[in-house]
Amino acid sequence: MESFAIKFPDRLKLTDDEFYEFCRENEHVRMEKNSKGEVIIMAPTGGNTGRINKNILFELESWNRKTGLGETFDSSTGFALSNGATRSPDASWIAGKL
Repeated sequence: MESFAIKFPDRLKLTDDEFYEFCRENEHVRMEKNSKGEVIIMAPTGGNTGRINKNILFELESWNRKTGLGETFDSSTGFALSNGATRSPDASWIAGKL
C-alpha cells in the first residue's frame, strides 16, 4: 500500500479532536497521523491484502469470542497513541470490555 504525508507548519498541528473532525469531513480518504503531526494519506488495499486482513480479523475475533478477554476492532478504527500519533491497524484487540 502506498502512502504519502501532508506536512503542516508547527503552528498548524492538529489536535486529536481537530484530526478526528478533519477525517469526518473527508470520509472518502483513509488517513492516519504520525507522531510528528503529519497526516498520512493511504491508498486502499488490494484484493489480496484485503483478504489477508479479513482472515486476521476473523481469527482474532474468533479467539476473543472464546476467551471473552477484550474487544476487537477493524482497520477503520483509529487509536490515539501516547506519542501523539493516531493509527489504524489492520486488526486490533484491547483487553477488557469497553
